Amino acid sequence: MGKFDGVLIASDYDNTIVYTEDSLRGKGGIPPVSPENRAAMEYFMAQGGTFCVSTGRALPSFAALKDGIPMNGPTVLFNGAAIYDFAAGRYLCTAFLPERIRDHVRQLTAEMPDLTFEIYHDDNSIHVVRPNEITARHLHLTHSPSVELDSLDQAPSPIAKLLFEEAEPRMTALREYIARQSWSTEYEVVPSNPYLLELTAKGANKGGMVRRLAQMLEIRQENVYCVGDHANDIPMLTFASTAFAPANAIQAVHEVPGIHILPNCWENAIAAMIAELDKRY
Repeated sequence: MGKFDGVLIASDYDNTIVYTEDSLRGKGGIPPVSPENRAAMEYFMAQGGTFCVSTGRALPSFAALKDGIPMNGPTVLFNGAAIYDFAAGRYLCTAFLPERIRDHVRQLTAEMPDLTFEIYHDDNSIHVVRPNEITARHLHLTHSPSVELDSLDQAPSPIAKLLFEEAEPRMTALREYIARQSWSTEYEVVPSNPYLLELTAKGANKGGMVRRLAQMLEIRQENVYCVGDHANDIPMLTFASTAFAPANAIQAVHEVPGIHILPNCWENAIAAMIAELDKRY
């Protein structure tokens, strides 16, 4: 028995647990979890808490990192399209894209013929259509191999998510075009940074999957705490009993009702969060 029995922390990884922005820009590798964050996470788990990561990363990308992250709960992957249990080596829940996504992407590429996007599958494979400089930086960050395709039609099913990679002003044009389509309501369309736009099945977001994970673990919502830094984290932040964010989070996250702002990611935000919870229990 411990003071955190029945308590769940769901944390974003990039720029929340570890600052990876420099790596995304091609400036070195991904730093390890800081000693301060590691000690706090291990203390939380030793006291009965469940610590899990909720990430936009695909299975192969996060699998390469998991051994360096103290965690004892299943992982929310693909920005909320799946829950994966690394200990058991299997998916606990999936919510992949419907086959009609192929028709909708054909429409997108007819409007923007040189559109760049990555395609994520449930079999550890990643494909990319018309890779650009953003793709190169992103794959450097994730350290994931990819196979280049000419179109989405060449990709096998099922597809977990699509990741569009465009610089401004094309990214704004893409987001506005998708928003104007009647089918846009069939999907979750959320930026994970200014030049990456995630598309998953409706309801397949971090909030929905953290809710399902809490139900699987029989943890009450009042004991669920979430922390993240970007727009794709907002669904789980609004689900949490208390939401946290590192100071480096985007403005939209700072404006989440009731948000508790922590130090910057690189100033041990996770340790600060657990210290605050330590006073509550």
